[in-house]
Amino acid sequence: MRTTTKALVTVPAALGLAFFGASAASAASLHDHSANRTFHMKLADTMGNKSGSKAEATIWVKGDALTVDINGTGFTPNSPHAQHFHGSFTDNKNFTCPTSSADKDNDGQVTVEEGLPMYGDVILSLTTKGDTSPKSGLAVDRMPVADAQGNLHYKRTIQLSPGAGEKLRNLHIVQHGLDANGNHKYDMEALGESTFAKSLGVSGIPEEATNPATCGTVTGAAAGAMPTGGVETGNGSTQGPEALGAIGLGVAALAGAGGAMAYRRRVAATTR
Repeated sequence: MRTTTKALVTVPAALGLAFFGASAASAASLHDHSANRTFHMKLADTMGNKSGSKAEATIWVKGDALTVDINGTGFTPNSPHAQHFHGSFTDNKNFTCPTSSADKDNDGQVTVEEGLPMYGDVILSLTTKGDTSPKSGLAVDRMPVADAQGNLHYKRTIQLSPGAGEKLRNLHIVQHGLDANGNHKYDMEALGESTFAKSLGVSGIPEEATNPATCGTVTGAAAGAMPTGGVETGNGSTQGPEALGAIGLGVAALAGAGGAMAYRRRVAATTR
């Protein structure tokens, strides 16, 4: 018997933005007014996952206060969409939004596992309330939910630790969750079971719920211009992927604070 659910079960958005109708991974425009900076970004399906989703975001940095405002359309209706900042704050990483070339098994979808090496691990979880550290990457009960028309709205101010506001480099926003078969929900019929969720010990989660839907670049700064060190959110610190190694951090950090249990509870509550 097939299982269907309207619940999302993934990590970012964060996290991601690229120009509508334009090519992938477009850099954000930056207006620098001393300590106050504004990033204007657009998110698109840079992966070729046929998500139908797109979004615009404005990011304000005032000292160590980070405000993120995202408005999008074409998302899976009445369903949560995990979103995160992905990337690194080190000077030896150069992440980018993935393209269809990341689809290593040629199944027509770039999965979380295929995308992570290109856009990096979770730096901040763009939750609607509470913790914003990577530990909340799977907190689908605190991720934004698209309305019945597939519109998604998100705005939140996140207080960073002292000095962290100056470390926004080489980051991307990635949003997750798509409707591959056009039936307005996440289900097993389209893409089968999520291999990423299964790797965290959670079975019965549709691949649609975890695959990235949009991605976009915060800044196009060269790797050599990036400062070294992690960014602390005040609700738990973040580290670059080098801390635990490649995809390992993405899985370990997300599973660490009960992320898998959050998936399981949300799915159990909404499965039909």
